[in-house]
Amino acid sequence: MGPPLTIRGRTPLASYVFELSDGVENREANGVRNLSVWRQLLGLVNVVVEGVDFDDHADALVVSVRPRKGAAKPRCGVCGRRCVRYDRGEGRRRWRSLDVGLLRCFLEAEAPRVRCGDHGVVVTQLAWARHSAGHTRDFDDQVAWLATHTSKTAVTQLMRVAWRTVGAIVTRVVGEGRAAHDPFADLRRIGIDEISYKRGLRFLSVVVDHDSRRLVWVAPGRDRATLNSFFDLLGPTRCSAISLVSADAAQLIGEVVADRCPNATLCLDPFHVVRWATDALDVVRRATWNGMRRSRGGRVLGRQLIGSRFVLWKAGERLDEKGRRRLEWIAQVNGELYRAYLLKEQLRLVFQLRGPEALAELDVWIEEAEHSGIAAFVDLAQLIVRHRAGIAATLTHGLSNGLIESVNTKLRLLARMAFGFKNADALVALALLDRGGYRPNLPGRAAA
Repeated sequence: MGPPLTIRGRTPLASYVFELSDGVENREANGVRNLSVWRQLLGLVNVVVEGVDFDDHADALVVSVRPRKGAAKPRCGVCGRRCVRYDRGEGRRRWRSLDVGLLRCFLEAEAPRVRCGDHGVVVTQLAWARHSAGHTRDFDDQVAWLATHTSKTAVTQLMRVAWRTVGAIVTRVVGEGRAAHDPFADLRRIGIDEISYKRGLRFLSVVVDHDSRRLVWVAPGRDRATLNSFFDLLGPTRCSAISLVSADAAQLIGEVVADRCPNATLCLDPFHVVRWATDALDVVRRATWNGMRRSRGGRVLGRQLIGSRFVLWKAGERLDEKGRRRLEWIAQVNGELYRAYLLKEQLRLVFQLRGPEALAELDVWIEEAEHSGIAAFVDLAQLIVRHRAGIAATLTHGLSNGLIESVNTKLRLLARMAFGFKNADALVALALLDRGGYRPNLPGRAAA
């Protein structure tokens, strides 16, 4: 056994850890114990620690390591397939590890190469780092975890890396996760939506899996070509397996889904349909206010009506005592506006039902709206008739965009937390890391 591990130019590490005599046997035992301490400290498995030095130029600890003999056969660093060793590589390399106390720490080792039938000559798979990475797995995992919980400034200062490096690490972690498990496998029920992530009409198209409740795909843009690129990734067989698609009433989504997914039924999101009714109600409210404002003696009533907007928007069961009194006042001073409110509420209640009962109530609502004499709701009834198939599918299957709206809320939070993104690729990688199920645990800790 060799002598105790030392930091070059400094006191032997053994004297910090163990207080033993200067006998040869004790020095050898001290060195063995130090090996175990450093392996546990750095979280190394099937790895031998050969020595620990201090690099004065880099002001960092350098831990020399090598894979344990016989621990595993050489494998391709890209695909993990067993391969034949090619050469010793380009010499010793360093990988940034998690800090040790106040000091930066690097692992140093040989990086031999193998010949892979698919990827050619590449660096062999290493136990402590991902392929083509300059950091250890634990370092990557901690940076990726922090990127979803803190601002980019906090991540860069804590981990002492550039924000561009954080983006590369996030992309690498997500890429490994998506390579290990096909994110498009077993897709049956999906939701499609778009989200604005930056001023200047910058949008992302988002697709979630209703069964796994995960984000499966996101890309910049909201046009036909962007959405078609998702279905190109799926391929004809998996497109045919999709049975239900939830979305808003955007014509583009409906046309692309009908063209690419022959067996899918489009379910219109209830929130958007009810919002149509709320918008129609607002049209009636503004017309009523303008009529009161122009009439003699109606200006006082018009001013009182201005504060009624939020009361009219609210669901009836959520109104407090003050709101109910205001609604009773509206019923007394303007019957048409009150009827418009009741039509909005009746349509909202339709979506609380399911199956034939819901479809029957929807038809009753359409007939009442068409004969209400309120122009905005007559137009709304005609719009709902045009989209009746998608609304009927929603009432039958109970599928909505509630899940995808919650994902969009989290994406907006990520964008705000990081104080914006210069390009969409960084946000896409971070979105998939956090909402796609690829976020790693903190090193050395179980899942929360």
